Amino acid sequence: MLDKNGIAKRIAQELKDGWYVNLGIGIPTLVANYIPDGIDVTLQSENGLLGMGPFPTEEEVDADLINAGKQTITTRPGSVFFHSADSFAMIRGGKVQLTVLGAMEVDQNGDIANWKIPGKMVKGMGGAMDLVASAENIIVAMMHTNKAGESKLLEKCTLPLTGVNCITKVVTNLAVLEVKDGAFILKERAPGVSAEEIKNATAGKLIVEGDIPEMTI
Repeated sequence: MLDKNGIAKRIAQELKDGWYVNLGIGIPTLVANYIPDGIDVTLQSENGLLGMGPFPTEEEVDADLINAGKQTITTRPGSVFFHSADSFAMIRGGKVQLTVLGAMEVDQNGDIANWKIPGKMVKGMGGAMDLVASAENIIVAMMHTNKAGESKLLEKCTLPLTGVNCITKVVTNLAVLEVKDGAFILKERAPGVSAEEIKNATAGKLIVEGDIPEMTI
């Protein structure tokens, strides 16, 4: 089973050289710490930055340098700062090759709910609505179940939706799953986790074909 950093490490393996990538709030921000050697990826933030680096050490913290989630960050050589309107123009114009988002729920049709729990205070929609409407390659990073042990991979989302039929892949603490043709397709198991355990933790339609390999982290 993976922790949050393990999920981020596995998602970092999806990065391709030369890509522009947007990392959402929560687990996705950790991906910045695990970009593979030899891969040149430019991280984009909705608040107006191209070229984010990993999280700073205590000595590197600059309170004026933050990501969209208001966490302090570092920049890489050649970073560019600009208006958030320009940042959203990049997103809406399809200039970002990969988006990584957190979620409260994802369903077997690729719908995502990640912005509102009725009756509870949460941070709100942010840039997620634009990202899910414009991006063609969206990976969700989240825990497989909630704190009550209930599946977050559902037949149909129960919370207010952020986007419809937009998620291509989900990486959880238990598995890597593709979302295709109205089902979750199991592609990899987390270390020490069986396909049966993943099946029991998945409420939506799950397809398991053949011998499922264990993740390499």
